[in-house]
Amino acid sequence: MRARRFADLEGQPRALETWAGKLVVINFWATWCPPCLKEIPAFVELQARYGEAGLQFVGIALDEQSAVRPFVAERGITYPILLGDQDVAQFMAELGNDIGGLPYTVVLSRSGEVLLRHRGEWAQADAEAFLKDALAQP
Repeated sequence: MRARRFADLEGQPRALETWAGKLVVINFWATWCPPCLKEIPAFVELQARYGEAGLQFVGIALDEQSAVRPFVAERGITYPILLGDQDVAQFMAELGNDIGGLPYTVVLSRSGEVLLRHRGEWAQADAEAFLKDALAQP
């Protein structure tokens, strides 16, 4: 996968390679997307529960910083949030989301290979079962 950089909430570019060596869950979302908002609390909980085991959620918002920043603070999102527009849509397409629907979640192995592509809301029980199994893999 090509190196990717997106701005964080302070406007600083962050490379996805920052989290190399971890099981990375990239969740594409937006503040105006009801199913996105429904799954985020579960992702916050899973990050807290499995972060020390090598799990790293990264939210990439297809949204405006002015909407995302207060949303993240109000909802207590503890994992990194990155932002973008056309660059995010292009990255989603490269990862298999050619229709651009949200939410869209991709799980990358510790070596950066795509393990899972999930369109739509990812139920907490399903996410946890998959991630626990993936974390157990070398």
